[in-house]
Parts: sequence; structure tokens; C-alpha cells
Amino acid sequence: MRIEGCEFPDDLLYDPDGLAWAREEADGVVRIGITSILAAVAGRITRVTGRPTGVLYERGRAVGTVESGKYFGPIRTPVGGTLIAVNDGVLARSKTLSERPYAEGWFARVRPTAIDADRGALLPADRAAGAFAGQISALRVRCFAAFPDYEMVEIGTECAAVLSKLNELLAQVEPGAVVHIASDDPTAEVEMRRWSEETRRPLVDSRREGTLFHFLVRNAW
Repeated sequence: MRIEGCEFPDDLLYDPDGLAWAREEADGVVRIGITSILAAVAGRITRVTGRPTGVLYERGRAVGTVESGKYFGPIRTPVGGTLIAVNDGVLARSKTLSERPYAEGWFARVRPTAIDADRGALLPADRAAGAFAGQISALRVRCFAAFPDYEMVEIGTECAAVLSKLNELLAQVEPGAVVHIASDDPTAEVEMRRWSEETRRPLVDSRREGTLFHFLVRNAW
């Protein structure tokens, strides 16, 4: 399910705030993580920490923290239980938590102590759609396919000039970096796609919001 560009897989359960998810595994352990709402609120995540494993945490307690240039906050477990593992991958590469929150960006595994009660307090995606839409609106969330490392907001600038600036920026940044371009030029969509084909730099995401076009470009060189 997608709401305003934010993804919520149908096979997960979510806390009512739409900030954490849970997936029961065959061995009874519950895998948990953050949702695209929390990832979007945090923005470009720079640091992820986990609480000590082998400790019992009640539902709703913090089992980790996430930090970015504009945000610092807890990662709360949607089920109570013993924290048995924190994903080393997201501790080493924090960006994975926000870019792939439902796949390799999962946060931790918990051995639950009252899964039946906790399951009743969680929501499947279809029942949570209205609440999530409200959260997205209230928090002014904008979900993209990747989180930008650099921003270019070009209002009142012709697309040709925007692309010239973009080429200059990409010549200076590291391979794999993502740039967010916002433009109000009505030719932007056509020109950006042409530019992507000519330079072989992929458009990771694109959308239109009113008169403003948004593009995410990955520096593939």
C-alpha cells in the first residue's frame, strides 16, 4: 500500500502512530523496524544506535535511536520482549535504515513475551490507512525512493540553467550520491528525462506537486 508516496507493505503489522512495524517469523521471533513515515521525518540519517541486547523491553520502549542533521529520536519496539539482535548492517551504514526500511534496513529482532496482546494493539496496513494519511499530513511528510545527499531548489530558473548547475555539482560529489532537484520550469519533466538518457545518470524518483517538479538523481559515475 502507498499513501502520498510512502510505502506500507501489506504483510506487516504497524503501531498506531505509523512509526514502527513488526513481522512475526517462523521461529516465533519478531523482526521490527521503522516505517517510511519515520524515515522521511528523520531525513538523511547519520547515526543509528541500539540498546543492549539480552534485556527485556516493554512495548513502546526505546530499543535504539536514530539521528540526522535535523532529527534525534527513539526507535520504539511495537512488541514487548527480549531484544536478541540489532542489525549490524544499519549500525555500520545508517542510510540503509531509511532507504530500505522494510528489507535489509530492518532494525532489530525481539523474542516476544506477550505476542497475542501486542498483536491486538497493532494494525494491518488496510486498517491503518486513514491514520497513516493523517500522520503524513500532520507531519508534512514527503516520501521519496531515496534520501538526498544534496538539495537544489531552483524556482524561476530555466531548466537548461538548472541542468548546467546539476552537472557542475555532480562533477564534485562522490559516486552514488543522490541529488534532489525542485524546479517550476514547465519543461522540467521532459528535459530531465532527456538529460538522464544522455548522461546515463538514473532518475531515482520523479513527481509533480502542483506547479513544482521534484526529481532525484543518483550520481552513477
